[in-house]
Amino acid sequence: MDESMRQKLAGLRKKQQVVLNQIFKSPVPSNIKWSEIESLIRALGGEIKEGGGSRVRFLLNGGIARFHRPHPSPDTDKGALVGLREWLESIGVEP
Repeated sequence: MDESMRQKLAGLRKKQQVVLNQIFKSPVPSNIKWSEIESLIRALGGEIKEGGGSRVRFLLNGGIARFHRPHPSPDTDKGALVGLREWLESIGVEP
């Protein structure tokens, strides 16, 4: 992990740190709100690009991840959380 990412992780608000820790829990929790994930990605310096329909792209640390925003429920499903965790690990982001 580079120094820039370490600084961003250290600067997270408490709620964002909690969300990051929850993403890396095993088993994956089922009550993480999608809006909290978007807040975390932005706090880490990432971008969120809207696609067609409910499609969303996260751009962070040179990596791109594609997800479908959950609806009608605001909670993120476990499969998406596992994918998010794998992507975060692949770009060097861990709690």
